[in-house]
Amino acid sequence: MNQNAPLFPNPPSIGVTRRLAAIGECMIEIGGNGKGGLQQGMAGDTYNTIVYLARLLGSSRWRVHYVTAMGEDPFSERMLHQWQLEGIRCELVARIPDKNPGLYYIHLNESGERSFTYWRNDSAARQCFEHPGADATLKELESFDLIYISGISLAILPETSRIKLLATLDKMRAKGGKVVFDNNYRPNLWSSVDEAKRVYNQFLAKCDIALLTLEDEQLLFNSPSAEHVLVRCASLGIDEIVIKRGAEPCLVRFDHGVLSIPAEPVTKVVDTTAAGDSFSGAYLAARLHGKSPRLAAKWGHKLASTVIQHRGGILARKYMPDMLTLGEATN
Repeated sequence: MNQNAPLFPNPPSIGVTRRLAAIGECMIEIGGNGKGGLQQGMAGDTYNTIVYLARLLGSSRWRVHYVTAMGEDPFSERMLHQWQLEGIRCELVARIPDKNPGLYYIHLNESGERSFTYWRNDSAARQCFEHPGADATLKELESFDLIYISGISLAILPETSRIKLLATLDKMRAKGGKVVFDNNYRPNLWSSVDEAKRVYNQFLAKCDIALLTLEDEQLLFNSPSAEHVLVRCASLGIDEIVIKRGAEPCLVRFDHGVLSIPAEPVTKVVDTTAAGDSFSGAYLAARLHGKSPRLAAKWGHKLASTVIQHRGGILARKYMPDMLTLGEATN
């Protein structure tokens, strides 16, 4: 098992930057502030991941883009400004005049587990590839080096957009690009289980790295075990498969071998929002920095363990582990 194989074996030439994009939806987040009141933020699975990815890539030779659609309202303006402060490029964000961002409220139980109430059925992000400039955006994505999508990304897109995106991924991979898929299955976003299975399998067959939460795999595919998930996904030709299992060790299948990486112990869980998203962001950052899958999983566990000790999906920067801290955690 070649544990040290980098995701991109050939470094870019001097002066050349690589580009990656996350495709999805960022929403207005409302949650408790721990003092009986409410606080407002912004989050969404792909947005959470790309924020952590951008922070950990820092000033490397990667340009981090977000591909979505927003309105022209004050909330949208504020959100776009915040993304740019995080180092996320917004050139491929569409602006839809008569649409607004989605919104959700976080409910937390005593153990920090969360549930959500959503207002997103008519959000701008659903029109991400259905506006007049969408074809140009898809054409641009063909030359990207990495595209990150999730099951939620696919659930909010109409079928016509999914077909366009599949064709774009084919062209991008033919040029040496990589596709990363995070399952994030939400049943209420799909018209049926059969539709979700069909779409998931279509996109899994196009991906190079699968970041899969075991609970979601069991819910959608009735998978009896993590090992069963690994076998099923490997049969689709996926080279690198990560099974996230919360506080249990994650499993990483790479180069025909399987690794079990223990999670970081946490004494008090405050809020599990973005636990899996932050794991994915740190895992990908490590891989793009040339780290092995084993070390990447340790980065993922370390960041996720920090995130769940704070409220909300995005850590304040003062709590954010840096590369040195993450590196120490992998020794």
